[in-house]
Amino acid sequence: MIKKNINLKKLNTFGIDVFCDFFVEINSISEFFNLIKEPNYQSNQKLIIGGGSNLLFTKDFKGIVIKNNLKGINLVSENNAEVVVKVGAGENWHDFVMWCLNKNYSGLENLSLIPGCVGASPMQNIGAYGVEIKDVFENLEAYSINDGTTKIFNKNECEFGYRDSIFKRELKNKFLIASVNFRLKKQGILNTSYGAINLELAEMKIINPTIKDVSNAVIRIRKSKLPDPNEIGNAGSFFKNPEISKEKHEDLKKIFNDLVSYSLPNGNFKLAAGWLIEQCGLKGYEINDAAVHTKQALVIVNKKNCKGIDVFNLSNYVLNQVAQKFGVILEIEVNIV
Repeated sequence: MIKKNINLKKLNTFGIDVFCDFFVEINSISEFFNLIKEPNYQSNQKLIIGGGSNLLFTKDFKGIVIKNNLKGINLVSENNAEVVVKVGAGENWHDFVMWCLNKNYSGLENLSLIPGCVGASPMQNIGAYGVEIKDVFENLEAYSINDGTTKIFNKNECEFGYRDSIFKRELKNKFLIASVNFRLKKQGILNTSYGAINLELAEMKIINPTIKDVSNAVIRIRKSKLPDPNEIGNAGSFFKNPEISKEKHEDLKKIFNDLVSYSLPNGNFKLAAGWLIEQCGLKGYEINDAAVHTKQALVIVNKKNCKGIDVFNLSNYVLNQVAQKFGVILEIEVNIV
């Protein structure tokens, strides 16, 4: 049932107090098919949300917000080495990762405690600690928001990039993702070399880690660095780590000896955006209750009751400061509405 004039504060992890003209929750595909016949649906701008964890509202939404609640976790196929699991787009991401760990299916342990729903995972090509969704992605089922036409997208068709996919570009808000299929291992090789996972495992006094141990290490690291959206409004990392050429990297190293960077297979380098922001002295910097987090400069938080435009203005200030100091252009990861 379509509702009118709904407050979205509890439906976005920034906790921005905005309203939408119309709002509806989709709990089954049949409900979606019924929805697209509604006059209010056909005549209004549309926005699909899941957990609201990668979203910044800068104003009220003049249109219809569709909350994707499609659920279900089912085994599609299995052999001695791997399984394919079909997951409803509305399932909580971390809960799904925990389900996999309990089944001893590996591949997602490094992506523990990432907020949001399963349907957003291929849209963002979410990633952490050396793993991205594209590494375990099989395909997804989606429906055109205009006419309900069904399409199966394989990995190539999703055009995955760094925190990017075709669903953030050409097909943005054009498809409702119904389910995602993941190909997971029964005896996977642990990926512990990225970031501080090995250090955390050593701190936990674990010598021969399991996938659950890796997950626990990731959870401990994330909790120590990133603010809990249930305690203070935020959308996790607000900026992407920028990629620069080898020549640009060499120039910066001459000026900044302690530049934090990582070499890439294509010969370019990826810079740590959080480090760049911190070097600009912006940790804790705030505009009207929107602030750069004091522990992780990649994150912008809503300290109390800021407006979305305050977060947006603060992000632009950060972009300008980093560009002036380093000559590097940061890119916003969060979806701005």
